[in-house]
Amino acid sequence: MRIRSLGVIDDAVVELSPGFTAVTGETGAGKTMVVTSLGLLLGGRADPALVRIGAKAAVVEGRIALRAGATAAIRAEEAGAELDDGALLVSRTISAEGRSRAYLGGRSVPNGVLAEIADELVAVHGQTDQQGLLRPARQREALDRYAGDAVAGPLTKYAEAYRRLRAVAGELEELTTRARERAQEADLLRFGLDEIAAVEPLPGEDVELAAEAERLGHAEALASAAALAHSALAGNPEDPESVDAATLVAGAHRALEAVRSHDPALAALAERIGEVAILLGDVAGELAGYADDLDADPLRLAAVEERRAALTGLTRKYGEDIQAVLGWAQQGAARLTELDGDDDRIGELTAERDGLRRELSVLAQELTDARTEAAARFADAVTAELASLAMPHARVSFAVRQVEDAEGVEVGGRTVAYGPTGADEVELLLAPHPGAPARPIAKGASGGELSRVMLAVEVVFAGTDPVPTYLFDEVDAGVGGRAAVEIGRRLAKLAKSAQVVVVTHLPQVAAFADRQLLVEKTNDGSVTRSGVTVLEGEDRVRELSRMLAGQEDSETARAHAEELLATARAEG
Repeated sequence: MRIRSLGVIDDAVVELSPGFTAVTGETGAGKTMVVTSLGLLLGGRADPALVRIGAKAAVVEGRIALRAGATAAIRAEEAGAELDDGALLVSRTISAEGRSRAYLGGRSVPNGVLAEIADELVAVHGQTDQQGLLRPARQREALDRYAGDAVAGPLTKYAEAYRRLRAVAGELEELTTRARERAQEADLLRFGLDEIAAVEPLPGEDVELAAEAERLGHAEALASAAALAHSALAGNPEDPESVDAATLVAGAHRALEAVRSHDPALAALAERIGEVAILLGDVAGELAGYADDLDADPLRLAAVEERRAALTGLTRKYGEDIQAVLGWAQQGAARLTELDGDDDRIGELTAERDGLRRELSVLAQELTDARTEAAARFADAVTAELASLAMPHARVSFAVRQVEDAEGVEVGGRTVAYGPTGADEVELLLAPHPGAPARPIAKGASGGELSRVMLAVEVVFAGTDPVPTYLFDEVDAGVGGRAAVEIGRRLAKLAKSAQVVVVTHLPQVAAFADRQLLVEKTNDGSVTRSGVTVLEGEDRVRELSRMLAGQEDSETARAHAEELLATARAEG
């Protein structure tokens, strides 16, 4: 992280170890600003009072390495952020006027997006800020991972049955709540299908009847025109003096035939005239037949118009033409079959729903039993850890309970509410001393005690919680001596499976760190870039000596500091 103009920090860079980093320094040197900076990068509240006096704005920038496929990486990319070689660049700016801006992977984002991503990245345990395992949902997830296959197996089956039950229940509800609408739709379909069936339309019938009606309606005009055309082509037997086309063409053909042998070109024309004569004869014959076949029966015309009216009644309601009407009838019949089958479907779904609820009851009971057994083992393990963390009389337990619900599933002889992860509500409880009631851990301990409880919990859960970074502030409040050594030892143990950052004033804790950062002020009371340093070798011994005795050059303190470092290295 790079921190500028935040509290006492003027401009400083903080590099955290992948394992265990201890942040130390004199009281008031700015150690807490390191915690505050990390909190700001993770979406914490922006307080303008944090801006260094005389500065226009405070800026915190961080580079966070992400595991491939991590939920945080996916959420960041959804927000438009770009990863830098697998790392996420985060920036937070707070103006002295109170405005706050957040940037994620080079993209400006709402502060809430940082908070969402932080949920998957860091668990903060301190006096005023507790995340991660304090939420019941995370506690249930952690307990399930701690339980292993005993929960994972039935939980997978339960989740699949639950999803199917939701789908079945949704379809069943839709069918039952829309029963009236479906009945009305079925009645309309039956009416339409009956109406179409009564008319019995044939494909293309409307087009054919329209042509016939047009012909019958103009029968006299058509007959007169056909007779005149026939007379013009073939002659009028009642008028011997009339001249017709057939006679004229025949005369032309005879004239050419007489001389065709003298010129091939004229012979060709004679053949073409002969073809015309044949064509005229054919057309004249068809005209005669047309006139003979033409029926001007007014009764037939009335029947055609009546049929057309019946068909028009269908096309006004069910389609543009008879072909569309027949298509509607086909679809309507299929839909009516579907609607008529809904009652059978309701019965099938009801039976499947009841079967799934019985299956969920069995699986929910398995989950409850497995969680209860794992919770007892967990409670014993954490309680044992607390005994070494200056809380010898504290006792941790898990409350695995259910809420009665008449619409739920049966678990343990009761009908209880259920959800996608079972029927259990899981909560971590703490009784800090004998006789004290077990209360949720967020309410059952002071700030320092709470950090130690969370340290014990995280150590027991090491490797099962997906959060890759843990931040402890004041985990060593109110302890010293052997208890402080045990705290350091357990932080080092947790750091084997995650990144751990601890702000501490105890040398027994700092000695176990893979990297120790010293935060110190300059003469003007500010922390500059050179004010956050990585301690190594003699410098680290000197700082541990100061933390032990308040004197950097005390030989006794130096010997003790070296002993602490040797002990930590031996155990590491």
